[in-house]
Amino acid sequence: MTEVRFVDTTLRDGQQSLWAYNMRTGMIVPIVEYIDAAGFEAVEFGGPVELPKCVKELRENPWERYRLVIPKFKKTPLRLIHGTRSGFAIYPEALHQLYDSCMAKVGVTEVRISDSWNDPADWAWRVKQAKNAGLKPIINLIYTVSPRHSDEYFANKIREAFALDVYRVIFKDPGGILTPERTKTVVPAVLKAACGKTVELHTHCTTGLGTLCCLEAIKAGMFHVNTAIPPLADGSSNPSIFNVAMNARALGFKTAIDEAPLRHVAKHFTACAKEENLPIGKTPEYDYAQYVHQIPGGMISNLRYQLRRVGMENKVEQTLAEAAQVRADFGYPIMVTPLSQFVG
Repeated sequence: MTEVRFVDTTLRDGQQSLWAYNMRTGMIVPIVEYIDAAGFEAVEFGGPVELPKCVKELRENPWERYRLVIPKFKKTPLRLIHGTRSGFAIYPEALHQLYDSCMAKVGVTEVRISDSWNDPADWAWRVKQAKNAGLKPIINLIYTVSPRHSDEYFANKIREAFALDVYRVIFKDPGGILTPERTKTVVPAVLKAACGKTVELHTHCTTGLGTLCCLEAIKAGMFHVNTAIPPLADGSSNPSIFNVAMNARALGFKTAIDEAPLRHVAKHFTACAKEENLPIGKTPEYDYAQYVHQIPGGMISNLRYQLRRVGMENKVEQTLAEAAQVRADFGYPIMVTPLSQFVG
């Protein structure tokens, strides 16, 4: 039976979704060799939002972080996430190109490209810039729920993405709103449209269904899955590598991962979480409200963090309810950066 392979998100989406990007360089350096030894297809590391967070709040030099961390990855490709011009501000294309080129120069080899509207025209110029920098472009096809976003919609978008000659496509569910039932229909449609090209699944555990969706996707033939290492898995983060791998093997699949070194990583980050009073991911109770406001995992941790800083953490539920109303008023945009921040 086909092997299931994994991409690690701990150092990027895992910490963004649970720790609001509060992971310091000193927390990362000691465990790089363990992550590198596990056999991941790639490791997410870096993104433009990391730069101001490091400088303004952590008082760290992000480029020094890259110089300390990246050379320690001897075997595993590193993957950057870099959006498009439809962000919080309009930056010259030359600045985007410079960022890609700088990240390639420090040792990153892949880049995830998003557009909040799933617009092929916006994908195209970022794909061109990635290739100019020597990076392998990977398109994030953003999943959402609406009468318009049918299985055929996503199948057509997969065709448009691969028409740009990209390395891979990620079927990305940032809000954790994919269900096992929908996975059974949309994943086969997406894979058929991909015509044998590689599609990864990236989902979150915000509704408690992330791991189940991964298993349904694996059963349907999607053998490339994004996961995180506890305590930076589950909750609003991505599914746990340990849990997905264990259940995939129980279903009869082989898993291309060595979990032994990852136990050291889990122990290290659990100690960091306790010392710094940072959240430890756990499987949440089912919350239907997530399907209404659809705030993505990478945003909800920052929302809680910012409300806590101003003494208003008790306003989280009211804020989410208001976000649901604003989303409806805006015509139900796809809830991914930056549209989710505009709504929330």
